[in-house]
Amino acid sequence: MIGKKLSGSAARRALVGATSGLLAAAAALGVAQLVAGLTGPLGSPVVAVGEVAINLTPVPVKDFVIGHVGSHDKQVLVAGILLMLAAFAAVVGMLALRRIGYGFAGLAVFGVLGAAAAITRPNSGPADLVPTLVGVAVAAVALTLLVRAGGGRQRPGPTSLPGPATAVQDWYAPAPLAEARPGALSARTPDRRRFLALAAGTAAVTAAGGLAGQKLLSRFNVDRLRAAIRLAAPAKRAPAVTAGTQLPIPGITPFFTSDASFYRVDTELVLPQIAPDEWTLRVHGMVDRPLELSFGDLLRRPLTEADITLACVSNQVGGPLAGNARWLGASLAALLREAGVHAGADQILSTSNDGWTAGTPTAVVMSDPDALLAVGMNGQPLPIAHGFPARMIVPGLFGYASATKWVTDIELTSFAAQRSYWVQRGYSVMGPIKTMSRIDVPKPFQQVHAGRTAVAGVAWAPHRGIERVQVQADGGPWHDAQLAAADGIDTWRQWVWYWDAAPGLHQLQVRATDGTGATQPGKRTGIFPNGATGWDSAAVTVT
Repeated sequence: MIGKKLSGSAARRALVGATSGLLAAAAALGVAQLVAGLTGPLGSPVVAVGEVAINLTPVPVKDFVIGHVGSHDKQVLVAGILLMLAAFAAVVGMLALRRIGYGFAGLAVFGVLGAAAAITRPNSGPADLVPTLVGVAVAAVALTLLVRAGGGRQRPGPTSLPGPATAVQDWYAPAPLAEARPGALSARTPDRRRFLALAAGTAAVTAAGGLAGQKLLSRFNVDRLRAAIRLAAPAKRAPAVTAGTQLPIPGITPFFTSDASFYRVDTELVLPQIAPDEWTLRVHGMVDRPLELSFGDLLRRPLTEADITLACVSNQVGGPLAGNARWLGASLAALLREAGVHAGADQILSTSNDGWTAGTPTAVVMSDPDALLAVGMNGQPLPIAHGFPARMIVPGLFGYASATKWVTDIELTSFAAQRSYWVQRGYSVMGPIKTMSRIDVPKPFQQVHAGRTAVAGVAWAPHRGIERVQVQADGGPWHDAQLAAADGIDTWRQWVWYWDAAPGLHQLQVRATDGTGATQPGKRTGIFPNGATGWDSAAVTVT
């Protein structure tokens, strides 16, 4: 009986400690969010720690996450960080019940990690330390008050020692009842009402701080400035889209991908909010004439319009991390000719606002009039999520080797001298997009009716074009699919094959042949180090 009572008391104390730690950590985050709303979004401890975590994540883990959750990788990371923080906070709270100094030590660890993450980010300053430091101070006060109210130690009183007839007082028992018992414990009794009041107050501070901080952070948003921009008509328009590029097949990927549906893979937890009048681009390195452009300078340059399909190196076979859009921007080759590129400068090292880098072969850019410093997407200024105010677009290369968003720096250098972000992590230097095809309909494991059934999807091989798509059912002969009209060699093509489907379970596969006559290989390989290969497949049931 005594053992059960003591065990129950220990469990309740652990619950009180864990709750105290969680509430203190929540208060720290809520207040830090509020202070970040005053000092700037770079100071948010969760964002700072999250972006450091992105940079430290092993490549296989990163590939696995993006391959399985795609553009939702940021939400998965934040959820993981919050879960780890919650577990740490619960342990800190339980330790604080034993000795408050242990709790302070745990908070100090949290503070050091958050401060280090905030101050080591690109473009950070001393002000970015303030949210974490204030948040930790608030957490220390909250933890002290909660532990004192909910976790006082109890010692035997002078009248008797605990025995079978002497119940160990529960933390939540009303004090008068405890005092009425024979052999009552004389130590300070935890105050349930005070603890609950403090818990409610801490939760209220957390919510108020978080909401107020979010409101204050909205003042850094540049949506209004973006909406006010009027893009000039292109000096070089994209050719009119050929009739027949869009097949009338329900469920097939549209020829043009909307801004909202376009995939997003980058290292930013919070989108950079760069005011156009504060944006500049520096062109330097192995050039005769270093340049610096404002956003106004960029808009005054002759603009080129081009339809280009982009793809991420993290895209698995049959995956969604590819999209086609109409882009508008200034010629990168023309800009570099003005700067005067030195012989031997075989790499264009472009840097994002957050310090992320991409290394692009200079020769590819100089030979392609559609390699752009883009300012528009699908007839509008670039969405913030896709690089506003300006980004790079280079047809034929995976994004990690070309498509720098929020670009602020272009350095002409060599591949021997410098390595870009993902090359440092083992990815290949050049990064050409591989020939790929995908089945959009029917979906894997979908049930379809017997008879004439449309099997359809898209295929892409930027800079080479798609010449042929073939479909196979159940390992049988390959059948030529009908191709939609081509809109140049830099965009994907839709395709359809009409299948006489018989009842049963069937396996469909697709392969494409590009403009050079090369057919995509059937053997599946992973995305590391230069993109996945293999035939997409779909198992379907015919009824």
